[in-house]
Amino acid sequence: MNFRRTFIVSATAAIAAAVFSVALPLHAQTVLKAADVHPPGYPNVVAIENLGKKLEVATNGKYKLQMYPAGVLGSEKEMIEQAQIGALQIARISLGPMGPVVPDVNVFNMPFVFRDEAHMRAVIDGPIGRELLDKITASPARLVALGWMDSGSRSLYTKKEIKSPADLKGLKIRVMGNPLFVDTMNAMGGNGITMGHNDTFSALQTGVVDGAENNPPTLFTANHYTTGVKYYTQTTHLIIPEIFVMSKVTWDKMSKDEQALVTKFSREAQMEQRALWDKSVDEYSAKLKASGITFVTVDKKPFYDATAPVRAKHGAQYADLIKRIEAVK
Repeated sequence: MNFRRTFIVSATAAIAAAVFSVALPLHAQTVLKAADVHPPGYPNVVAIENLGKKLEVATNGKYKLQMYPAGVLGSEKEMIEQAQIGALQIARISLGPMGPVVPDVNVFNMPFVFRDEAHMRAVIDGPIGRELLDKITASPARLVALGWMDSGSRSLYTKKEIKSPADLKGLKIRVMGNPLFVDTMNAMGGNGITMGHNDTFSALQTGVVDGAENNPPTLFTANHYTTGVKYYTQTTHLIIPEIFVMSKVTWDKMSKDEQALVTKFSREAQMEQRALWDKSVDEYSAKLKASGITFVTVDKKPFYDATAPVRAKHGAQYADLIKRIEAVK
């Protein structure tokens, strides 16, 4: 009887131990906060969310990503600052706000540095793209550059039709917070006004600015097309890739194997975002046209010629790199 009782107690304890070993995690879970100024469902947001899902599976739940879209954690400048101190783990940011932090990326910020989007993709997927990511990581910015994202080409959207630089005279146009973009817009004939993405809607609505410049998905998802904007003038004066970065504070706490996983999934996110992006551009362009936005095709040469002084001023220190970019087929 005692033997049987001892056996039952031992068996019960073994079963309980097995249950608890399954129910309880093998390690404490680390939540990785990620942020973007774009809304849920936007290609960039979805690509980072997918990266997080893969990382969670690959680490048996050790890391779980929590996405904060739609600018709920602030502007891109604020997101950079949060990532630098480790309060934010992953941030998808434009190169505009990144330029003042790591000046070398300004080579991609210059007007008409790329022939078209296919040229831009060939550059970021090759040695030049890798070199610039490495420069960001090696800089004092305390950020680890994980990969590139496609943000298409930026063109003008205004209430007045624009066909030439002369048509921009006297118009206040919102640009990203970088002196290079102010110079570009001023050279194109307008008056460049810097402000955060989240402030642009009200500025357009109240007439603080007369227009802005961005891609079709942003024009639609940010509801800028509802502010009285009527024309989307396809100057494509800027074709600026974007980046997503990880806080170095977080990166340094990861094992080499975990870092390798993040690197692998980041590369996959870069390509996933691109496929999602191409689809979204077609969809949102159609929606914009259906809502009454007129897409205006213009001769780009006058805008290219007008911005020559900007390339001369801001591009002098990148002369060799620009030649390498031009040589990419």
